Amino acid sequence: MINEIVSWLRKHVQAAGAKGCVLGLSGGLDSSVVGVLCKQAFPENVLGLLMPCFSQAQEMRDAQELAEKFSIPTKLIDLEPAYNQLYVQLEGKAYDPKEMNLAVANLKPRLRMIALYYHANQLDYLVVGTGNRSELEMGYFTKYGDGGVDLLPLGGLLKTEVKKLAAELGIPNKIIEKAPTAGLWPGQTDEGEMGITYAELDRILSGKIEGIAKNKVEMVRQKGISSRHKRQLPEIFKGGKK
Repeated sequence: MINEIVSWLRKHVQAAGAKGCVLGLSGGLDSSVVGVLCKQAFPENVLGLLMPCFSQAQEMRDAQELAEKFSIPTKLIDLEPAYNQLYVQLEGKAYDPKEMNLAVANLKPRLRMIALYYHANQLDYLVVGTGNRSELEMGYFTKYGDGGVDLLPLGGLLKTEVKKLAAELGIPNKIIEKAPTAGLWPGQTDEGEMGITYAELDRILSGKIEGIAKNKVEMVRQKGISSRHKRQLPEIFKGGKK
């Protein structure tokens, strides 16, 4: 599968007339896997952006260690000043982490998207996203944030499959085993926010629902329906034609 994904990345980047790929390195499992795959696909034309924005220091250390281990070129972009200024313009007051809500938290991935596309445009690269199938099916990503990408090499893989792929790639075990988080606020985790573990979610998505509470199965189904708009281009009104 590693070779297949690497070939797929090369095919689509070249088909777009681009030279390489840029991605965000967060220190998490998915971004680490995508970073290593991109490095294999484009050894000389890959860039990982480190984009802290009130992030946990350990996350950035893990991202830097991963980049060093696999010789992935990186660039550090501190998004906190831009985040603070944008918050002031939107709310008319200084940013206070205690007032965190989803609308405020989503500013972070949307700022990251801006930084990624800036560098993609400058370098003639494509933006490679880190989302996996489990997240996509649940709509667990920010529209026009971490969902704003050109390619999703892990989009067909469940989270449990990504962990196996990470082991094959030699990703450090501390990254593989850490609690998945989007880094939206201190202590935030994917599973806590979604209300279901990845193990349960992946079983449901695989049709193996025996022993899983019916309300969780129904929740996953409803999430898939309500988040459909996030996985497709905007609906276009086509009425009025005779």
